[in-house]
Amino acid sequence: MPLLNRSITNQTGGTDESGIITKEDLKEFKSELLTEIRQLIQPGQGQSKQWLKSVEVRKLLNISPGTLQNLRINGTLNYTRIGSIIYYKQEDINKLLEGGLK
Repeated sequence: MPLLNRSITNQTGGTDESGIITKEDLKEFKSELLTEIRQLIQPGQGQSKQWLKSVEVRKLLNISPGTLQNLRINGTLNYTRIGSIIYYKQEDINKLLEGGLK
């Protein structure tokens, strides 16, 4: 049952008319919420990640760190740097594999 559309239940499974939420209710809610969040942030079946890190791109393309750097430097492969981590769009990698990126 979705968490937001749920009535408050007591430990015996009945609705709590007083609206008091116990520690046990909060622990159960936390557990269910974490489970749902994990499912949302994991790439699902048929979905792929939109952004890939350098190590993932190197494995996918079977190239060395230097070759990946050359692809960045000569503009063949676009990237985004956040802090010290470089990310690449999955669609750009796909285009490169298909020979469409120049």
